[in-house]
Amino acid sequence: MNIQIFGTKKSSDTRKAERWFKERRIRAQVIDLLDKGISKGELRSVAQACGGVDALLDEDARDRDALALVKYTAAAQREDALLEHPQVLRQPIVRNGKKAAVGYCPEVYERWQKEE
Repeated sequence: MNIQIFGTKKSSDTRKAERWFKERRIRAQVIDLLDKGISKGELRSVAQACGGVDALLDEDARDRDALALVKYTAAAQREDALLEHPQVLRQPIVRNGKKAAVGYCPEVYERWQKEE
């Protein structure tokens, strides 16, 4: 498995995902969204795997202004708005090659592990 975990240090779900993989001795690359961010290509890949850009939005994000800005931006420019405001993404974003999961989803990680 080629695991990448995108999230922030303050996100408890991101820490849970890291721990889940660590307990099973599965190597995972952890990328801080606020420090390094996510590339446009990675964002597209995750959105495609998870059902679109709207599935990536965290409706409970603390930064309500940024969330409103992203939600009500024209669809063609929504990716760029998300790249500028990664704090409104649901966390963690876990990638396994072309597959992806948004939020803490141990049942999805189990399925990936069984497929290996």
